[in-house]
Amino acid sequence: MRIISGFAGGRRLRAPSGNKTRPTSDRVREALFSILGLPPEGCHVLDLFAGSGGLGLEALSRGAVRAVFVDRDKDAQHALRHNIGQVGVAPATDVHQGDALRVLAKLGRTGAAFHWIFIDPPYATDFAAQALESIGGGNLLRPTSEDGRLIVEHDKRGAPGDAYGCLIKVQTRRYGDTCVSFYERKSA
Repeated sequence: MRIISGFAGGRRLRAPSGNKTRPTSDRVREALFSILGLPPEGCHVLDLFAGSGGLGLEALSRGAVRAVFVDRDKDAQHALRHNIGQVGVAPATDVHQGDALRVLAKLGRTGAAFHWIFIDPPYATDFAAQALESIGGGNLLRPTSEDGRLIVEHDKRGAPGDAYGCLIKVQTRRYGDTCVSFYERKSA
């Protein structure tokens, strides 16, 4: 696993030990960022269920100015912090260890808003739907007019729904058994 492009392109990332996490493959990450394009000016990113942080670190390497990472697993946290140091972006990051839904609620109370939100939970759970419901009921995702995009990685057999509160699914791409669904914030 490595950073694909940007100032840190080619740098290898450490994956957590064991099989509790499933890092996004280079192929899927490359396709995802081809669809997203360059980060919008002043881009803030939320990497939920971050694991080794590959999605948020890729966004920072390509020009995002801030990334918030959330994962509760201690091995994932250790790999994530190592990778942040390797890429040299510690001042542009916040790392939260804990339950994703609790961290989402906390971020919502602070008024945080993100241009890009990545959700990559364990496939055999309903964590994606729970996170989408939480985000869809608030203002964590910037409006589409401000380049707000939410991206969920999921198994082809476990696609999340088409709408959650203010979020609406606009496309899904399949890469083998992995799918990536894109959501935008509906206009009021």
